[in-house]
Order: sequence, then structure tokens, then C-alpha cells
Amino acid sequence: MPRNKVHVRKGDTVIVITGKYAGKRGKVLQVFPATQRVIVEGVNIVKKHMRPTRSMPQGGIVEKEAPIHSSNVMLVCTKCDQPTRIGKKLVGQKYYRVCKKCGELIDK
Repeated sequence: MPRNKVHVRKGDTVIVITGKYAGKRGKVLQVFPATQRVIVEGVNIVKKHMRPTRSMPQGGIVEKEAPIHSSNVMLVCTKCDQPTRIGKKLVGQKYYRVCKKCGELIDK
């Protein structure tokens, strides 16, 4: 089975480039490499009907983020604060992600 890669990681700041939430920024909360989807904070909010449980005796309707495809988000550089593609740079024995616009290392 081929290994699926996603260009963003948990904790990255991204901007949504297409769809209903285009232009919205948020932090990546979770990444699903197998399906190439990500959950972004405050993006793709859905209402989920919850059955009553011990922790939530009332039950009710909960709003939560749903996954979106990783191709619909673009990484935001920490230095130039712009959406950018990423390159790879070898520093010592390890590869780091690099901003294509300003050349700054994204992973420190």
C-alpha cells in the first residue's frame, strides 16, 4: 500500500484556498494521512446530534469541525505571514521544510 503524505502537520497555521470557507485562517488540529484530510480550527463546522451519556446527560446538538481535503489548504509562513508552497532543505543530517517565498525554515 502506498504511503500517503500530507504537506501540513499538526499545529501549522493554514489558510483555506477553496470552498465555502475560502480565505479563512486556522490552526491544524488533526491530520489524517491515509485519507489526505485535515481538521482546521474554526473551519467546516458541522452540527452533530449527541445521544445522552454520563458526561453529557442532556444530550443535544454539538458543533464541531469536520475534516477537509488537504489540497484545499495552504501553509502560512511564520516569517513572511503569507500562504506559500514548501520546499525541502538539507541541514546537517535532517531535511527541513522551507518557505518558497522568503526561504525561511518553517521547522526549527
